[in-house]
Amino acid sequence: MLLSVSDLLLKSPHPDMPFPLSYKWPLVTMSGAERLYSCEDPAVWRGIYGKYWAVVEAKSAGKGKTSGKLLALEKWYQEELPVVISARTEPSVTHPELVKLMEWKLTRGKFRPRLQQLVGSNTEDAVLSCTKKAFSLLPNVQSAIAELSTLKGLGPATASAVLAAGAPGEAAFMADEAVESIADLRPVQYTAKHYSLFLQKILHKTDQLNKVDSEQDWTPHKVELCLWAWAVASQIQPSLLEKFSLNDATHETKEKPGKRKETRQKCLFLSLRT
Repeated sequence: MLLSVSDLLLKSPHPDMPFPLSYKWPLVTMSGAERLYSCEDPAVWRGIYGKYWAVVEAKSAGKGKTSGKLLALEKWYQEELPVVISARTEPSVTHPELVKLMEWKLTRGKFRPRLQQLVGSNTEDAVLSCTKKAFSLLPNVQSAIAELSTLKGLGPATASAVLAAGAPGEAAFMADEAVESIADLRPVQYTAKHYSLFLQKILHKTDQLNKVDSEQDWTPHKVELCLWAWAVASQIQPSLLEKFSLNDATHETKEKPGKRKETRQKCLFLSLRT
């Protein structure tokens, strides 16, 4: 029987020692998204990043009557808004931009009309003042998140979307699919602490990729987009990922002579089909 890590923790009689010393380890499976996070090959990540807009189009097509809305909002958020923010003397977001950003977030994920109303109830002055201060607090992302969260309707997830648009090299958007791609972070919790843990993982992967990729152009936001694209494509159109193969394998390595033990090790082989 295959068990998750959380299942194993629940079965342990000792909270401070989750697994008895005599416990015989089962094979713990990983989802495709988890394996992607474990991948260190920049060519694979770059290939998945190249599929990003195809995944957005596939997701947009599944929206029925509003099929074109997500694609238009996505292009605005990923391509237009960052240019507008960076062109300002002091990086900031206007009230209409914040309302549209929330529309993008809710169209892309779970629709919560109440949040749209709350964001709209903020004044123009409050939005400008708060977003200017938040961007000025960078690279202290947690302080910037706290500042943005003082606006009505903004929690850590939406605040992270604001920062990722204006400072993709500092922050990543807290998309459910991206967070759930990291086993240690499930289930998703919409708190500043959970976002901090998520960003630490994303920054680690960003640094890791930049060390082995000659182009060294990986950012937290770019890594997050790859995790999102892989997770969404796996659910709605796996054929987009046919070029990639995520395979599990196990092998045994013997310990020091005389102990007569074998340790099962889990290896990940991620190859790119040609």
